[in-house]
Amino acid sequence: MGLPAGDHLLRVTRIGYATAEVRLVLSAGIDTLVVVTMDVEALETDGIVVTSTRTQRRIEDEPLRIEVVSREEVEEKLLMTPGDIAMLLNETAGLRVQPTAPSLGGASVRIQGLRGRYTQILSDGLPLYGGQGGALGPLQIPPMDLGQVEVIKGAASALYGSTALGGVVNLISRRPEDEREILLNQTTLNGTDAVLWLAGQPTERIGYTVLAGAHRQGQADVDDDGWADLPSFRRGAVRPRLFWNDGEGRSLFVTVGAMAEDREGGTLPGQLTPAGTSFSEGLETRRLDGGLVGGLLLSDSRRLAVRGSATTQAHRHNFGPVVERDRHGTEFGEVALTGEDGRHVWVLGAALQHERYRATDVADFDFDYTVPSVFAQDEYAPLRWLVLSASARLDHHSTYGTFLNPRLSVLFRPGAWVMRTSVGTGYFAPSPFTEETEAVGLGRLVPLGELDAERAVTAMADVGRSFGPWEVNATLFGSRVEDAVVVSPAGGGSLTLANALEPVRTWGTEMLARYHSGPIHFTATHVFTRSTELSPDGSSRRAVPLTPKNTIGIVGAWESEGRGRFGAEVYYTGRQSLEDNPYRSTSQPYWIVGFLVERRFGPARFFVNLENVLDTRQTTYDRLVLPARSTEGEWITDVWAPLEGRAINGGVRLAF
Repeated sequence: MGLPAGDHLLRVTRIGYATAEVRLVLSAGIDTLVVVTMDVEALETDGIVVTSTRTQRRIEDEPLRIEVVSREEVEEKLLMTPGDIAMLLNETAGLRVQPTAPSLGGASVRIQGLRGRYTQILSDGLPLYGGQGGALGPLQIPPMDLGQVEVIKGAASALYGSTALGGVVNLISRRPEDEREILLNQTTLNGTDAVLWLAGQPTERIGYTVLAGAHRQGQADVDDDGWADLPSFRRGAVRPRLFWNDGEGRSLFVTVGAMAEDREGGTLPGQLTPAGTSFSEGLETRRLDGGLVGGLLLSDSRRLAVRGSATTQAHRHNFGPVVERDRHGTEFGEVALTGEDGRHVWVLGAALQHERYRATDVADFDFDYTVPSVFAQDEYAPLRWLVLSASARLDHHSTYGTFLNPRLSVLFRPGAWVMRTSVGTGYFAPSPFTEETEAVGLGRLVPLGELDAERAVTAMADVGRSFGPWEVNATLFGSRVEDAVVVSPAGGGSLTLANALEPVRTWGTEMLARYHSGPIHFTATHVFTRSTELSPDGSSRRAVPLTPKNTIGIVGAWESEGRGRFGAEVYYTGRQSLEDNPYRSTSQPYWIVGFLVERRFGPARFFVNLENVLDTRQTTYDRLVLPARSTEGEWITDVWAPLEGRAINGGVRLAF
């Protein structure tokens, strides 16, 4: 290919090397030899390596839309809830943290209206929190060591298998810099957090980070009905990480983590249920995990990546006098080869994942799932304004058989506009863990019969562009889940699982406007969701319970690196269909308003956060405790609005 005479900017990219640019002045009739020297770049230090795509394209060049929560946003939410990422995720457009075990404060992450069990939570691309996160996963992860959060919305089984039918939340760790910090936080609801962060680089090739935290919460009965609106907990966690890079394309990242937590909810000491009895609920959790990510540059255009992890979790759950003890385990390994040939960037890989469950006190629910997989992806850029992506994964599930899940995506950039469309399939292997059984335990569940794997097709299209400091984006999404596993009464207070006779259909829109100029940041979002399923009696279709049609978020902040920050946020949640609620069939809409102030004085940063200043509470409208215990064994209604009401927290971050 020849270039005409004149000025030209030559940009050279290679996997494993930093992009190089050379400006040329070409004369007619003269051949010009150009030698470009490129610097080796450690790809594993770039968060995009461990996201959904596994390619080296910038996020904005990917055909698959990936929602990114930046470090700045993580910092803001860190000051609001230093002990967990629930608020961080709940205030991301298209995500909803839905309470599922409300007596203990448990919650799952729903993506675009799909059930929380379909969401895979990863840490640096590794399933360190298990193949299925469970109701307390988001409540046990502190955000201090997060560099950013990347969210894939819609079926991601093409690259992540059965546990990612609804999407992926990938928590990307902070990279090491020479810094030390301690955070102390206290709330007006008797909660305390102490978090230690250490990071350093002893040599050019080696870096480390250490996160250690101690968190506690006392029981809080905000509406004085004798039932704990906030459960108590005591939690300790530690996570060291090691980073190594030889500067020549070889790298290794190693992480280990340990966490111990005890939670207690239900009736307060000396208080009784409407039946005149006490009912306490508790959960002890012990988790240990480890993982590694390694990279090797084989040539200028070939790179080998290896990932592996192992996790074990032990629980002791009591529902009143009933005790259920169990142990979960997840082992994962993956090898992937990435290459670049002309206009193609491709990935070939193989993975093996094993899930096991052992129950001590409940029979007939133990399982071992082994899933070997192969996957492939090709991104082709025939033109500067067009990128095509095709990916597929073949899984052989030891219990439910073989599944092929493809995904197709297109990126189209006419002028300043960016348009994406994507469609993919996914599957989910049934297990006894659903939102309903998380709340009442497996002791009420009859042994599983013949269940089919849940299958889904999801599609999404979005369009956006930037106007100076403004960024706007509009998204249309839809999904169809076949053979969804539903929970039904089986008589005598028992529950049974079965495949639904009709699909769950969901569609909606997301609107985003973002402004960033100097110290001022502003974001506004609106999400409309319409999700329907077959009613329990099979007579008609109904709105999926606890799925608001409309949610709105408005967040503004002023930040100065050397002085501090001020932020304000307003969130609106629309009406939700309710199930088995004797007080109402449809929830009330509600608003949440909050303010955050942070001020820096040398190495110390003091902060105060006013959360839910309008004191919005579900118990303002209705009682939380049921008049009588439900046939499924619950003493409280589903939670559709905050229970804790107005709260203030404040503290200090001290660098040393």
